[in-house]
Amino acid sequence: MRVDRWSGGTAVGSRGFTLIELVVVLAVAALLMTVVPPLISAALPGVELKAAARRTAATLRLARETAIRTGVDTVLVVDVEERLLELPGFRTVSLPRRLRVKLDAAQREMLDDQRGAIRFFPDGSSTGGVILLARGDAREDSGFQVGVNWLTGRVRMAAVGGK
Repeated sequence: MRVDRWSGGTAVGSRGFTLIELVVVLAVAALLMTVVPPLISAALPGVELKAAARRTAATLRLARETAIRTGVDTVLVVDVEERLLELPGFRTVSLPRRLRVKLDAAQREMLDDQRGAIRFFPDGSSTGGVILLARGDAREDSGFQVGVNWLTGRVRMAAVGGK
């Protein structure tokens, strides 16, 4: 008779897993590994889009804060074709290639057909504008809109369309 050290009693059988239990666990793990990745990848484009919208809003807020802090006009240049947000003195923000970017800014702030700017003034106001971000495969009117109020310079992000 064998004495079990942990319980102080006698051991009836061995402690461990049977081969059948291990095979069942491996089968369940394999099933989960085939089902879960497509679900995650289906959710990623939406997550990527929202993250890009948040980065855009944060960059606009940084431009406004810089104008207020330095007392000098600060310009954020938006390159629609290259999907870049350029703020002098800071690192350029690159948006994902899979996204469509559209800029609606004041006519005098448009540099050319593909580039325009949103200007912030030392009092916090701005020239205003809207940056629309959408997935390349989505409807034209769905995505995120990051807007700047011209009077207050306030930056707001909102889902539009199918979101």
